[in-house]
Amino acid sequence: MKKQKLLAISTVMLALCGCANTQSYSGNVYRGEQAKTARSISYGTIVSARPVRIQAPHSGAVGSVGGGIIGGIAGSSVGGGRGSAIMSTVGAIAGSLLGAKLEQQAALVHSLEMVIHKDDGTEIVVVQKQEAGLLPGRRVRIVGSASDLNVSPM
Repeated sequence: MKKQKLLAISTVMLALCGCANTQSYSGNVYRGEQAKTARSISYGTIVSARPVRIQAPHSGAVGSVGGGIIGGIAGSSVGGGRGSAIMSTVGAIAGSLLGAKLEQQAALVHSLEMVIHKDDGTEIVVVQKQEAGLLPGRRVRIVGSASDLNVSPM
């Protein structure tokens, strides 16, 4: 019975850890307030691109609480009496730390740091989610302002 509860809680926790919204770092996604607004457009060529990761916002609560519950249940199944209570506490603490770390890792977004040579002669660096077609030598369209850009292949 305890194994079934542990499996159910583990499944829910892993599902929730994967819920970080990483699509907002894509060049193909616009926020609601960007709709129906005029944005500048320019063109350029990707000079270089290197893989990086974006740390998406995450609360740490889902992983920490879920890991604590799983660790507590797992620890309580070890030993009996007072030993079981101690192991439950140790398991809850270890599970909480591990769960928070797993949530942090799940919120990492595979991305690119692109150096783009714009047609006006300037160079810019843009970091956004890795997408097909964003390769050195590729012509791109740059939409937005200095603090809010979307880059897409042409």
